[in-house]
Amino acid sequence: MIGAGQVPYVAWVLGGDLLETARIFFGLAAALVVPFGLDWYRSRPGPAALTVLLWSAYTVFPYVDRVRPWFALCAAVLAASGAMLLQRSGDPWRPGFWDVRFWDSGPRATSRRFGLAAVMAALLLSACTAGGRATSLLLELLRSDRAAVFISALLVAVFGGGTLAKTATAPVRREIAALEEGPQRSAAMEFMNGGPFIGMLERGLLFAFLAAGQPEAAALVLAAKSLARVPSAEHGKHASEYFLIGTLASVIAALAMSMAARSAVGMPVL
Repeated sequence: MIGAGQVPYVAWVLGGDLLETARIFFGLAAALVVPFGLDWYRSRPGPAALTVLLWSAYTVFPYVDRVRPWFALCAAVLAASGAMLLQRSGDPWRPGFWDVRFWDSGPRATSRRFGLAAVMAALLLSACTAGGRATSLLLELLRSDRAAVFISALLVAVFGGGTLAKTATAPVRREIAALEEGPQRSAAMEFMNGGPFIGMLERGLLFAFLAAGQPEAAALVLAAKSLARVPSAEHGKHASEYFLIGTLASVIAALAMSMAARSAVGMPVL
């Protein structure tokens, strides 16, 4: 039987276990979903593997003394490896890292070297200026389960929601591609080209406001998008369908992940 003085301690232990599970679940999901949303498993396996390893390590590092997080990390690595192998084409394997050669000669390589040196010097000066207090705050932030849950859920909403929107709008995009060459097809294709980047920003803002418990501000984001990007008559009905379906998919992704994250940390879902 639990005494009255033990109740806060038991609640703290259970809350810690639940937050640990939420951190691992959302973190490893983000580690897998971000490269998938960027299509890196097929086109850039090197950056995809690096993303999975780095975000998975960030997710589990507060619990390195326990066995379960390591099993979860291994599962994420195996899932990422399987995705790369399944999506690999018949071409020779290439890691897919960006070609930034600091050792080449020429004005561009020289400017890159100076730019890298300036960035490193700025980081070093910032670290010296901030001192130990900033380091302790950074470590506290890295260990925070709540921060990890919300950041990982944000990444899933932004990049996983992009995959959802792309899948939902695929029939419309095929219809637009099948149109005869002309002003309407060109206008619709031009309208679609800016969609992915605007959608990422839209889902990020929607998630931020919904996770903060401000659905009214999220509604303002949708209103602003409608005013700035609503398709006109020259874009045709296909562009209007693309706009509507993509917006609804973004709203669903941001709403679902914000509700899941708030519930995981013990907050009301809305």
